[in-house]
Amino acid sequence: MNTLMQHKQQNGAALVVGLILLVVITVLAISGINTSTTGLAMARNDQSYENAFQAAETGIEQALSQGSFSTVGETILPEFVYPNGHEVVNSTIDFEDETMVPDKAFSLGSGSGISALHFLATAEAESRRDPDGTTDRDATALHTQAFYVVGPQSSTL
Repeated sequence: MNTLMQHKQQNGAALVVGLILLVVITVLAISGINTSTTGLAMARNDQSYENAFQAAETGIEQALSQGSFSTVGETILPEFVYPNGHEVVNSTIDFEDETMVPDKAFSLGSGSGISALHFLATAEAESRRDPDGTTDRDATALHTQAFYVVGPQSSTL
């Protein structure tokens, strides 16, 4: 008889506490899912940027390896599309200036006819998740690198 009285006094408290705990656990699980989804999106964006970064570095290397640099103006290299179709690179080389080489050991003194031709190589790369369209996961990278080539002095110096 005593156990029957205790049962009537609870009035479903275990059910209410159980439901509250279930709601708390559900909220924590949904929060964890949102956090992991955000982390995955950040990782995908970072990977897209790294792909664009590497593609731009490759564009700089291709620009430097082509070997013939024009002092007349901008040299535009052909657009390069990676075999996977996700990265596209556009590279240019701009002539900036011509200066005399001041080191006597290298240029055999001033007036030796040796000068430094200064160039600026620029590569712009785009990493696209969908090669045919634009998505929110696309990334671009722009890299520039200055370099000079030692060669015969032009008549303008």
